[in-house]
Amino acid sequence: MMSIFQIWLGILQGLHVTALVTLYGLLFAVPFALLFGIAQHLTTGLARFAVTAVIEFWRSSSVIILLFVFYYALPVFGIELSAMTVGAMVIGLNIGGYASQSVRAGLQALDKGQSEAGSALGLTRAQVLFMIELPQALTAMAPTFINQLIQLVKGTAIVSLVTLTDMTFRAKELAQIEYDPVAIYTSLLLAYFVV
Repeated sequence: MMSIFQIWLGILQGLHVTALVTLYGLLFAVPFALLFGIAQHLTTGLARFAVTAVIEFWRSSSVIILLFVFYYALPVFGIELSAMTVGAMVIGLNIGGYASQSVRAGLQALDKGQSEAGSALGLTRAQVLFMIELPQALTAMAPTFINQLIQLVKGTAIVSLVTLTDMTFRAKELAQIEYDPVAIYTSLLLAYFVV
């Protein structure tokens, strides 16, 4: 029977993978959220429909199914991505879909006088967006982005399904060896809470 300390050490051996998936996931989530949130705010008609369709695809699809499709089905078409890339991309784009709605809502919540004042000063639409609107909206979005970061960290638990040895994978290995799932998975729960 392993001690709690040994269980924690075993689980934390997967912490670096969890941290890498989180970091790489952010590299997908943040640009996606900004690009598609701004695009949804600025576009109309068919263009807005297309932007919304992409956002809804990533928000509404099952993350586990997306993980399996990108990891197991894409090689059939000659596209092979590493488990790390697939995990970070799928989780990052899923979270990015949710965060894009925060970007859109933050921009739409600004007083119209902000953009009118920028236009009156002779600024282009892009200048108004990047110099006036976006900085104010990002400040308002910060709490929501922090929540999305937490969701991203928690979402990394599923990458163990595509062979990445993250904290969840390590806990599963320990549970199979030690036959003490209560102590091990409770420790895993606490480890994610601490992270």
